Amino acid sequence: MSEIKNNEASPAPAGGASGAEKDWAEAKAAFDNLKSKKPRPPKPHTAVTIAVSSRTLFNMVEERKVWEQEGLERYVSYQQEHEEQPLKPGAAFPFVKALMTVNTRLRELYPEGEELFDIVLMTNNHAQVGVRLINSINHYDLLIERFCMTGGKSPIGYLKAYMTNLYLSKDSDKVQEAIEAGIAAATMFTPDMETELSETQLRVAFDGDAVLFSDESEIIVKQHGLDTFFEHERKNENKPLAQGPLKCFLEALGKLQKKFYAKNERLNCPIRTYLVTARSAASSGARVLKTLRSWGLEIDEALFLAGAPKGPLLQKIRPHIFFDDQMFHIEGAKELGTIAAHVPYGIGQKYHKGKLIEQLAKKS
Repeated sequence: MSEIKNNEASPAPAGGASGAEKDWAEAKAAFDNLKSKKPRPPKPHTAVTIAVSSRTLFNMVEERKVWEQEGLERYVSYQQEHEEQPLKPGAAFPFVKALMTVNTRLRELYPEGEELFDIVLMTNNHAQVGVRLINSINHYDLLIERFCMTGGKSPIGYLKAYMTNLYLSKDSDKVQEAIEAGIAAATMFTPDMETELSETQLRVAFDGDAVLFSDESEIIVKQHGLDTFFEHERKNENKPLAQGPLKCFLEALGKLQKKFYAKNERLNCPIRTYLVTARSAASSGARVLKTLRSWGLEIDEALFLAGAPKGPLLQKIRPHIFFDDQMFHIEGAKELGTIAAHVPYGIGQKYHKGKLIEQLAKKS
């Protein structure tokens, strides 16, 4: 899984500062001398890097139709013909805006700080489409300076080079590829209705098993039932669960939260995290909380639903993004206006509403 970046700079070679540090110093000076005083991107090795695809950042449904129905050449021409027309916001747009809000607060508290969110546009679009993407980003005043446009090839191979902490895409195959490469990733879905979200606080909600934690306990539920699962969790209450694909992203959020706590801003922190799990608190909740404690991580709110639908509760939380490994939870969330992201990891991918997908296919 993605690892938290070491924020301590590597020691410089004996001959002086490394070439990379010299390049960074020059880039910093260039941004500092801009008349617009536009904030400069943080150093990649200290930033929390979020890679988003163009179809998650912007609503490109119409453009996608052109590509599918008329082919690549017409698609590129269409994008060039509409370069001055900003693309509409997509599913990840509110999340990206919230990341920028956190960055603004961090820069106020730490003017020279480098521990910030860094957003990278990661797309297999051709470079000819880049002008419309740039125009759209500037139209909405988004601070996205790093692009990766791969001209039809999968961008997944570049994720580690960009030191990515989280990758968001509409393409489930690419997300699966990223997960298999050990990178936190999720497939984003547009909610069925719009919901007003906080403009001052980033809210991130996580499922537990197969998202923050491994699927080891979920395997027991699926293969042996709830009674065996409850007994297993009681016996292993003091044994931490193994980490899941999104654990390191929660860890990265926690490190930024602590920067606010250090300035006595805990009650005014612009990042809030939620655990929204189908587990029962009394029967299987202790192991989850003890696992988080053993990792040295805090979660702001822990909500144990004991199998109840997650959608209504998420409707009250109004997160900028909700991560879950099971599609029926994603569907229930987006029906009620929650921006949901599917994490294709673990045994849950073989089931739908508790039934093996293979068995459902045979019956149909």
